[in-house]
Amino acid sequence: MRYLPLSTDDRAEMLGKIGVGDINDLFADVPPHALLKELVDLPLHMTEMEVEKNFNAFAAKNVAAGSVPFFVGAGAYKHHVPSSVDYQIQRGEYLTAYTPYQPEISQGTLQTLYEFQTQVAQITGMDVANASMYDGSTGCGEAALMARRVTKKKKILLSGNLHPHYIDVVKSATKYTDDVVITNDPTVNNTESLLDQVDAETSCVIVQNPDFFGNLNDYTEFAAALQEQKILLIIVTTEIVALGAIKSPGEMGADIVVGEGQSIGNGLNYGGPYVGLFATRQKYVRQMPGRLCGETKDADGTRGYVLTLSTREQHIRREKATSNICTNAGLCTLAFTIHMTLLGEKGFRQLAKINHAGAVKLRNKLQNVNGLTFLNKTFFNEFTVRLNKDAAEVVEALVEHDVIAGVPASRLYPDNDELKNDLIIAVTETTSEEDMEVLVAELQEVLNA
Repeated sequence: MRYLPLSTDDRAEMLGKIGVGDINDLFADVPPHALLKELVDLPLHMTEMEVEKNFNAFAAKNVAAGSVPFFVGAGAYKHHVPSSVDYQIQRGEYLTAYTPYQPEISQGTLQTLYEFQTQVAQITGMDVANASMYDGSTGCGEAALMARRVTKKKKILLSGNLHPHYIDVVKSATKYTDDVVITNDPTVNNTESLLDQVDAETSCVIVQNPDFFGNLNDYTEFAAALQEQKILLIIVTTEIVALGAIKSPGEMGADIVVGEGQSIGNGLNYGGPYVGLFATRQKYVRQMPGRLCGETKDADGTRGYVLTLSTREQHIRREKATSNICTNAGLCTLAFTIHMTLLGEKGFRQLAKINHAGAVKLRNKLQNVNGLTFLNKTFFNEFTVRLNKDAAEVVEALVEHDVIAGVPASRLYPDNDELKNDLIIAVTETTSEEDMEVLVAELQEVLNA
């Protein structure tokens, strides 16, 4: 069936109204050499069944994360999402929810966002959280811009342990400003070297915990040292489940916390859409990007929800906006909130324990494999090993054995020869002991072939 709303007579009438005789007359200003002489070399239209068959054939070329032993992390993690989450987000109350500009007809949306903000503030240990960002990396870019607004300084210092994608986004966000972005070698990760680089022009230092290589760090003393110099500490967390087990960024003294919330309520989805978490101190709330929903009472004293802050270009002059982010990740935010509500604090902490215990178990099993060295002293559910061969080649070899062994560091650091043998391995609650045994056996075979 073709869904064309206009008939031939309708189109003829429209052309007559604007004074042209043929649709080709609409392109009279296009140079003749720029017009196509024949159809584009693309398949012609298909029936719905043909399209479905065609795309299923494309999909069959992929190896789905749940179909083989899977140990990929590095910023996106395979967690179990209860079926009740998918059911809830499809309820009519959510599917038809109105955008929150008119609170009188969007109370459900506003309440959900308010609950989400409360959850994020609690798990990050911060005073206030916004209604989400597109993802963790764009949130990181916005955090750097916010630090500039707060401190009126322009030097941004990025730790070597920050995810390369987040580094790229910070650079993109500041491409047309006079901010100075300083990056560090990923093989040098210590707060002493960072402190040596700060100066009177430094607005913020951005670090990650757990970091890109899985290491855990306590930034409490580092945060205090930066605060003495009026420099903001931004802590990034790409695996938000870790906050169910480790010291929160807020407890460490972070000024801004940025996280990727994909692990809760959202599948891998081939890399998106995801949900960025953004939290800060109360004193910086007016410089925070995006929306902030609040609870209030109406004229009758009934509890209600409103947009307390919405410093966006749709509401005020663009040049005065704290951020030009156009929306929050509403559906992914809803899935996060539902999943977190189902877990509760006890369930969230238990999920974190299971993840860490699984990673410890795999590490212990890998100790029997010849040809690898562990690089982490501490970790949550992800750690890095150095192999006796090129990690990317090992991963490709293991794919042939139906094992997706992890992320070669060289994939994100292609020009760093020191990292070419490093493999980042992640374990979640979806990783079975059988999966671990298969990885150990196949890795032993490939490394010692």
